Amino acid sequence: MMNPSLAMTLTLVAVLLANLLTKLWLSGRQVRHVAQHRAHVPEAFAHTISLEAHQKAADYTLAKSRVSLIDLALDAVTLIGWTLLGGLDLLNQVTLNWLGEGMGQQITLVVSFTLIGSLISLPLSLYQTFGIEQRFGFNNTTAKLWVSDMLKGLLIGMALGLPILWLVLWLMQAGGALWWLYTWAALVVYQLFVMWIAPNVIMPLFNKFTPLEDATLKARVTALMNRAGFKAKGFFVMDGSRRSAHSNAFFTGFGAAKRVVFFDTLLTQLNGDEMEAVLAHELGHFKHRHILKMLAVSFATSLLGLALLGWVSQQIWFYTGLGVMPNLNGNNSALALLLFMLVLPLFTFFVSPLSAHRSRKFEFEADAYAMANSDGQALISALLKLYQDNASTLTPDPWYVAFYYSHPPASQRLARMAA
Repeated sequence: MMNPSLAMTLTLVAVLLANLLTKLWLSGRQVRHVAQHRAHVPEAFAHTISLEAHQKAADYTLAKSRVSLIDLALDAVTLIGWTLLGGLDLLNQVTLNWLGEGMGQQITLVVSFTLIGSLISLPLSLYQTFGIEQRFGFNNTTAKLWVSDMLKGLLIGMALGLPILWLVLWLMQAGGALWWLYTWAALVVYQLFVMWIAPNVIMPLFNKFTPLEDATLKARVTALMNRAGFKAKGFFVMDGSRRSAHSNAFFTGFGAAKRVVFFDTLLTQLNGDEMEAVLAHELGHFKHRHILKMLAVSFATSLLGLALLGWVSQQIWFYTGLGVMPNLNGNNSALALLLFMLVLPLFTFFVSPLSAHRSRKFEFEADAYAMANSDGQALISALLKLYQDNASTLTPDPWYVAFYYSHPPASQRLARMAA
């Protein structure tokens, strides 16, 4: 019978290799598919999308694909470094020698791990913003704003993250056999709390929100929302153009505190009919309760994940098989949590087509709602403009779509609307 620790090590290596090979295969398919169709605009879009815009979208997609390969390699090396090469074990020993056993060491271990991971990913993040996005004309972020956003994110992460981290680690130690259930309940409350305070507390720290001043547009969207039986606290414009030329519109908040938010870039791209149609699409998500359904699935999967963590955290082979020597007479809560966070994405990747398919199904339903409650041709026109202005490729590979696309490709989406 194979040693459980060795079995864990071999499982990690096998699943990591399967991940790498699958992602490389998907990336290769995407690159070939987009490159092969770069020279000609698809027939369905020949009269609406210029060849120049089509080729820009192809080049943008190919550039991001190349960066994703670097990211993929970096993630794999980092994972092996933390686990089988002993990085996490070393960090644990360093913090133990410094602080001794206790909650302080546990929190320091998690915070140190997070900061080191952020530093590792920092160069690639900089290149994506000031390299890829800059080259294709999407980046409006200055170096000063980028640093400011990073520092604000760090401070907010500490203010919101440290208390819940302390609570989770305390529950893992003091909660008994059902600590994972108590932790799940605490995390559900925490997630809802963050969603509740985000519109008025967190988001204004990064962006400026001003009331929508276009009286005609405001009257149109108000009438649409009244027809849909939907109430919102107000309509706001977000200065998204400070950072990017990409555009969007979204709802945020709970209950009567819900807000409708338009990127300022969106207001310059779409006319009144198109704006109304885009808002109708967003209303479709609420009418079909997509947000609640996604939250329910998220809560259910997190419960299963925490139950699994509750079991593996009690197994010595889980630690030793992943390159960590557990504290035999101490608390291993932080080690278990970090190891679980490191390896879980390897396994969940293979079920990602299920969540992606569900998300695309929701988009089709929201489109159908918008077609029935607004000008359908305006929605088609708006989506074409958004695909073009955001340089979204019209020719993605079908298998790549199955794994990664949360929204249907333009060809499928517009064909469904035309039908």
